[in-house]
Amino acid sequence: MAVPLPQVPTPSRPRSQRILPPAPVLSLLVMLVFTAVLYVTELVDAFTGQRLNDDGIHPRDPEGLLGVIWSPLLHANWDHLIANTLPFLIFGFLAMAVGLGRWLAVTAIIWVVGGLGVWLVGPSGSSTIGASGVIFGWLTFLLARGFFNRSGKQILLALVLLFLWGGILLGVLPGNPGVSWQAHLFGALGGVLAAWVMAIRRRGSGVQRA
Repeated sequence: MAVPLPQVPTPSRPRSQRILPPAPVLSLLVMLVFTAVLYVTELVDAFTGQRLNDDGIHPRDPEGLLGVIWSPLLHANWDHLIANTLPFLIFGFLAMAVGLGRWLAVTAIIWVVGGLGVWLVGPSGSSTIGASGVIFGWLTFLLARGFFNRSGKQILLALVLLFLWGGILLGVLPGNPGVSWQAHLFGALGGVLAAWVMAIRRRGSGVQRA
C-alpha cells in the first residue's frame, strides 16, 4: 500500500521569508549595472535629439507593442531619470530577496503586465516611456509578498516602505497631466500578481511520493 511520506522542508521556505538578498554584493552590482544601462540609454537619447523616445508604448498600435520592451529603459529627460533612480535602486535591490532567478521572473511579470496595460488603455497618439511602472511593480511586490508568504518580517518591511514611500502610490490615480497613471496602475497590479505567483510556486514546491 502506498503511504505518503512527510514533506521534507525545502530551501524555498527560508528564501520566501527573506527581507534582504542572499547575495547582497552581487544584487547591488546587478542593480548598479541595470541603472547604468538607463543612464547610457539617456545619454544616447540626448545625443540623438531624443529620437529614442519615439520607441515608447503607442497604445493600440500593433507596432507600438515593441514599446513594451523598450519603454522602461527610456526617459523623457535627465530630470525624469534622476527622479526614478533612487526608488529604482532601492526597490529593485530589496526585491532580489527572492534570489536572482526569481527576481528576473518577478521583473518580467511586472514589465509585461505594466506594458500591456498601457498599450490597451493608454491615451491614443501618446508614447509612454519611463521605469516608473517597474518601480511601482517592485514596490507593490514588496508590500504584498509578506501577506502571501505569511511572513511577519516581510510585513514589517512593507509597513516601513509604506510609511516612507506610500505617497507615490497615489500615482495610480489619473489627474496629473503628462504622467501615465496607466503605467503606474498596471505596473502595481503586475507587482501584486508577481507576489501571488511566487507564493503559489513556493507552496507547490513540496514533493510527495506515492
